[in-house]
Amino acid sequence: LHTTVKFLRKTGTEQRWLERHLKDPFVKASKQQHYRCRSAFKLLEIDDKLRVLRPGLSVLDCGAAPGAWSQVAVERVNALGSDPAVPTGFVLGVDLLRISPLEGAVFLSETDIADPSTLREIQSLLPLGKADVILSDMAPNATGIKELDQQKLINLCLSLLDISQSILKPKGTMLCKFWDGSEACLLQNRLKEQFQDVRTIKPQASRKDSAESYYLARLYRGK
Repeated sequence: LHTTVKFLRKTGTEQRWLERHLKDPFVKASKQQHYRCRSAFKLLEIDDKLRVLRPGLSVLDCGAAPGAWSQVAVERVNALGSDPAVPTGFVLGVDLLRISPLEGAVFLSETDIADPSTLREIQSLLPLGKADVILSDMAPNATGIKELDQQKLINLCLSLLDISQSILKPKGTMLCKFWDGSEACLLQNRLKEQFQDVRTIKPQASRKDSAESYYLARLYRGK
């Protein structure tokens, strides 16, 4: 009986998630506009307001799978050269998971961005070895323990900040996801040390009940 009740409870939760997912206007819009997932609209909203992506820029998309942010980046930086009147940009995506090919982007699938050999490969692929913009929608595998998951995500962002010292151009931009928690201020302070302008953004496409927000750090002070 205990096992049956537990099973029903779990499937009830899954059913509620499925119902919410199917009713989600951003899920519907992503299918209509052929984006790989609803997260595309988070980046679209941020970019519409703050112009993170522009034609000709080189972009590193971290935690890129399934590739929705890279889709947006390819469009916004003119990576396909579709508009001959503006410069052609470049998009490189990296993820531990497999990413299906996308025209206009280069992907390093099943690749750990924290591995030193990955950094060398990124540098070899980026034009002149540098990125104008680093995007991160990375998230760790959830344990279900809120504080631990928050800490793991902050650590991912801090690792990416360390990597940025080798690959981000001066005055470059970094956009990274974090989950609200006691450690978020640590990341914010580290970003403020290295960027002139740091702000917090919660796009409308982020669900209201989610602890998810983004730090947008601009004007990198690095050499």
